Amino acid sequence: MRITQTQENLLIKCAEYLTPGQVVSLGFGLPGELPMALAGKYPYVFLTSSGLVGDWENAGSPSDFIDGNKNHVKLRPGSSVLGFGERASLITGGYVEAVVIEPKSLDRQGRWTPVSSDVGDLLSLMNHSERLIGLLELENQSDKFVDSLSEDVCSPRKMDKIITDMCVLSVTDQGLIVDEIRKDYDANDIKNKLGADVLISESCRFYDPLSFNKGGNSKISKVYKNGRSAVSDISDGSVVMIDGFAGPGGMAHYLLVALRDQGAKNLTIISNTAGIARVVNFGTPPGKLVIDHSILIDNGQVGKAIASYPVSPSASNPSSFELAYRAGEVDLELVPQGTLAERLRAGGAGVKCFYTPTGAGTLIAEGKNAYNLDGKEYVEESGLIADYCIIRGYKADRFGNVVYKGTSRNFNSVMAPAAKISIVEVDEIVDDGALDPELIVTPGVFVDRIVVRPSDFSPYE
Repeated sequence: MRITQTQENLLIKCAEYLTPGQVVSLGFGLPGELPMALAGKYPYVFLTSSGLVGDWENAGSPSDFIDGNKNHVKLRPGSSVLGFGERASLITGGYVEAVVIEPKSLDRQGRWTPVSSDVGDLLSLMNHSERLIGLLELENQSDKFVDSLSEDVCSPRKMDKIITDMCVLSVTDQGLIVDEIRKDYDANDIKNKLGADVLISESCRFYDPLSFNKGGNSKISKVYKNGRSAVSDISDGSVVMIDGFAGPGGMAHYLLVALRDQGAKNLTIISNTAGIARVVNFGTPPGKLVIDHSILIDNGQVGKAIASYPVSPSASNPSSFELAYRAGEVDLELVPQGTLAERLRAGGAGVKCFYTPTGAGTLIAEGKNAYNLDGKEYVEESGLIADYCIIRGYKADRFGNVVYKGTSRNFNSVMAPAAKISIVEVDEIVDDGALDPELIVTPGVFVDRIVVRPSDFSPYE
């Protein structure tokens, strides 16, 4: 899609109202050209209907990646590709901060109608994003702005901000308010174009269409200097997801030690186990003890565990959690392993509850809603959300994109989207563009902090 200089100026003005580092969903048409207009100079994270997430530029020739406008594009470092299920989960999980669209028409109350190409998942985007921004060319296409639209053809949510080539408008209960006016127009020009009843803000300013007032640069980084700094704000009473399966692999041992030394108390931990690697010794060198959840329990930091395999397989060799549970020092919510995985996935995808036959008619179902569907009993389970997760990756880039090594992936990829703050321990931070976008498992939009495990750190005691 070729854009004019006026359209490019309009896109650059729009960028002033976006938040660096947050996900911005781009509608069809002019909004889809934002990455090209900004030319990679600022750290915005764009999302398209085709599943691209990150930033990109025109490829100039056929490529493997197509944006929402069906342009062949070249991904910039830090970008990745989502399947439609993953993209839907990103939207419903609340990770989209703003949606930018070009309405088919707009009225004086801020009601609008979408172009047909945007209808697909627009309702989901409107329900799960913080802001809705409209782009409108007024100078030469004023027919898009009408006096009133019928309720039955309008989208259910009004615009929050309307950015035009002549001015910037806020949509309020009192109507449209002009916040900014392009310097080669005045208030009378705007009123002549939009109507005499449009309100001019008392703090309205004039702007140069060729200037960009956001500031900043593309050097965003999520890398922390050490484990202590990455977990420093985990407070008493926090809910913390911890990765791992049963053995020592795929566990953020370095971050676990940092959390133990930090000392936060009364934590609720969500994990497959509550620390059995230390007692089963699967894959542990002779004479060594692996670092796992047990170091937090032994330190008196855990008040509750939500887990599927919380105790040792050997009654004669109990885990630290089992001993604490017997002593009444910790609580337990037992969750079947498959249900745990789905509760994690559901939490990250914004799904509040779901039904499963697992556990129906057993102690697992006590106190939960049960339903008979198609002659089979189902139990209602809720999605899980945590304040933090500490997980183990293999490699990451400064944008937070993570790849895993072999089966160490375990629960990591479903935990990261389900935590408000995701902290990842990796072996290596790679150069920009070193990770193949097709092979990224956890996109950077789900990762907040990255820590490199020191080369001399041992996961054993």
